[in-house]
Amino acid sequence: MNAFNPASHRFGDVKVRLSVELGRTDMPLKDVLALNEGSVVPLNRLTDELLDVTANGRVVARGEVVAQDGRFALRIVDLVDEDGAVSTSPVAQSVAQSSDAPEAAAASPSDGGAAS
Repeated sequence: MNAFNPASHRFGDVKVRLSVELGRTDMPLKDVLALNEGSVVPLNRLTDELLDVTANGRVVARGEVVAQDGRFALRIVDLVDEDGAVSTSPVAQSVAQSSDAPEAAAASPSDGGAAS
């Protein structure tokens, strides 16, 4: 919470619902009805893409899934401002810089990181 924002003192305790969307897909109803245990539903995101974090339905950040104390958690990588512009955090900048290194580029798949 921003200590310099006077509204944070007034509204800081207001609860909002944070949600993280893993991905989406469109399927014919007949395919949905045919789903059963073990069915796999491909989603529209690649495994190395950042996930959108929404607060009451509005995208406020992007992050990556991590495990913490046996639960899924999300590490925030980018913040999204009111205009929808991404404000890259120092964590994302260091990841981008390390991916520019020749050994990181050689280790990454040339197809954009899609996993099979």
